[in-house]
Amino acid sequence: MPSIEALFLFIACVALASVIQNLTAFAFGLVLLGLVELMGIVPIADATNASMVLALANSLAFFWGDRQPLPWKDVKHVLWASVVGVAMGLGMQVWLSANASQWLRLLLGLAVIFSAANLLLAHRVRTSPSPPASFALFGGLSGIFGGLFATSGPPIVYHMLRQPFDPLHIRRCLMLVFVVNNASRLLMVAGTGKFSHQSLILCCISVPVAFAVTRICSGYSVSRRRMIAIAGALLGATGLALVVSATRVAFHP
Repeated sequence: MPSIEALFLFIACVALASVIQNLTAFAFGLVLLGLVELMGIVPIADATNASMVLALANSLAFFWGDRQPLPWKDVKHVLWASVVGVAMGLGMQVWLSANASQWLRLLLGLAVIFSAANLLLAHRVRTSPSPPASFALFGGLSGIFGGLFATSGPPIVYHMLRQPFDPLHIRRCLMLVFVVNNASRLLMVAGTGKFSHQSLILCCISVPVAFAVTRICSGYSVSRRRMIAIAGALLGATGLALVVSATRVAFHP
């Protein structure tokens, strides 16, 4: 059972991650897991499970207020590939948690830095949508990220920001991908009995916070340039801190 202090810190991290999620359309899991791991609030496996449920709640809250047809057509090739990727990533996460937990932390930090770099490089927008195979490739990579860290944003955000779509449509497409990925991962984790009692406690106390923040922020939007700048700066700083922390432990156990 987490301490009262840990619970309050976790709720604060959830609120901040929810705000960032609504400004950038992704990064909820990376921000939440990065902050939780840096401060050592709860075990990363429990935080990952809770992050998965919270991200799903965030996305559903967004669509509850959106009330427009879901953009299935634009992400259909992403969805099937990402579900396969989730299964692969989840298997990797289980093995790393049991055999190389410090490497999992380092991998999380590198993934966050990779995400920030990709965002900053995504300023060149295509004149026409990418071919279906490209959507499937980035969907599979997105699923692997989702399976590993319950956050499938980095690859698919980079890919979608390069498409000739308006920011609101990109945001809706990303939210749909996140709903499918997180629902798939939740079913896989629950089916293997890996969803712990502590994960359930974290979900119960923080889902209302995530839902409320999302509903409050749902009317706000930012430009593509600002979206990239906010996410890139935050992810870069978080990822660097994680890598430095993991490296220190690895060389000075």
